[in-house]
Amino acid sequence: MPRTRPDISVPDLSGKRAVVTGASDGVGLGLATRLAAAGAELVLPVRNPAKGQAAIGRIADQVPGAHVSLRELDLSSLASVAALGRTLRDEGRPIHILVNNAGVMTPPDRQTTADGFELQFGTNHLGHVALVAHLLPLLRAGRARVTSQISISARSGAVHWDDLNWERSYDGRRAYSQSKIAFGLFGLELDRRSRAGDWGVTSTLSHPGVAPTNLLAARPEMGRGQDAPGMRLIRGLSRRGILLGTVETALLPALHAATSPDARGGRLYGPNGFGNLSGAPTEQRLYRPLRSTEDAARIWRVSEELTTVSFTAPGHTAGDASSGSSR
Repeated sequence: MPRTRPDISVPDLSGKRAVVTGASDGVGLGLATRLAAAGAELVLPVRNPAKGQAAIGRIADQVPGAHVSLRELDLSSLASVAALGRTLRDEGRPIHILVNNAGVMTPPDRQTTADGFELQFGTNHLGHVALVAHLLPLLRAGRARVTSQISISARSGAVHWDDLNWERSYDGRRAYSQSKIAFGLFGLELDRRSRAGDWGVTSTLSHPGVAPTNLLAARPEMGRGQDAPGMRLIRGLSRRGILLGTVETALLPALHAATSPDARGGRLYGPNGFGNLSGAPTEQRLYRPLRSTEDAARIWRVSEELTTVSFTAPGHTAGDASSGSSR
């Protein structure tokens, strides 16, 4: 007998503006589709316009009349993040939901962003930090829910404080874990600072468990000419409903964290199945590397310095500049 696939209900989002990064395929595209089906107006910031247009077509096929538009964004370039911030601030419309979903995973060799940061730390963490800073006035205006997608890889590992860019001893998996730990610490600190400063922004964390997304697929631009080891096994187990989730179930924790009236700020949501690899979304205990408020405050300060954005003036734009600087 086929196993029942978990699902959740989504409240009416009519009149809400939602921004989802990494929505041209996989979990991000599924999230965008579900948000559009609930009535939200979707803004999809994408690096590849052709993939973005294809995503809009797929959303329209499932949600006739969906209101979806593209913007340009390359999270590995702080100038690109700043440009998107200016574009959306110029539009002047509040943002009610921001899902920081995009990411890259374990390039076999060390690569760097346009600004010289290790690719995973620079894209998964610093790019999203800068995005939140540049959009903060719009997020405050919309009393937004900001949901940051981390990973079960954040259960172990640590922030490599003395070599954040892995210049001395690159390890792709450890660098990926660091990027997700740093991003989780930032998301928790965002909620703390919002509450302390009355910013009106609620920040939640989510993780998708394990599912056959494109994170481990062949990515020639990242130096991975074929699927990463284990990808075939992940696809097979997912297809048979053994232990692992599907793209459709992997998106549920972020969807719950971003939309449910029961989801609370400063909390982590993930699948409730064995090993939290798949299943219905539920609140989970924070991973040990995410529990230090001192580490969270430290990564906040370091991230402001590295990205040259600032959150110190609530409601003030995070910068002007082609350089992304706010100072």
